[in-house]
Amino acid sequence: MKRAQFEHAVRAAGAILGVDEVLVIGSQAIHGTLAPPFPEAERSIEVDIASLGEDAAQKADLLDGSIGELSMFQATFGYYAQGVVPETAVLPSGWRDRLVPYRSASTNGVTALCLEAHDLWISKAVAGREKDRAFCRAMFTHDLVNRDVLRARLRRVRPLPSEVRGLVAALIERRAESDDPR
Repeated sequence: MKRAQFEHAVRAAGAILGVDEVLVIGSQAIHGTLAPPFPEAERSIEVDIASLGEDAAQKADLLDGSIGELSMFQATFGYYAQGVVPETAVLPSGWRDRLVPYRSASTNGVTALCLEAHDLWISKAVAGREKDRAFCRAMFTHDLVNRDVLRARLRRVRPLPSEVRGLVAALIERRAESDDPR
């Protein structure tokens, strides 16, 4: 998803929900950190958007019905906003304190609160789908994350099944080994 598409989806989500802040938790959260995002991030046609209010589930349904997958919005523009709840992503404690605000003239007063890069990496690694692992590898390739920070963040994810924790730790360490000049 290109930057202009991201901004359009954020603007539309804010208008539909009647809010001036939305939470972006999927791969498109990288827009908050990096301009323009790396090529692997631009492959997605969806942005995962949540409301931070107590009625997040109802607002997720409203987004899905209005500008979600298979909506008129997607048919018209070729991309969409997936309505989600904050709990969709498994994140390290303290993630809310690290959110990266993104706002531009094109978001029309709506601020996208985007996951910080290391928190985003952890959430994608925990999700564990091939597309998520590829995104994590690309974040390493583009030097967007630090393995020491990732190790520390992984320790702050509770609860997490030990087998998932082990797979995420191995993904961090495989990258660490590939950085070893020996």
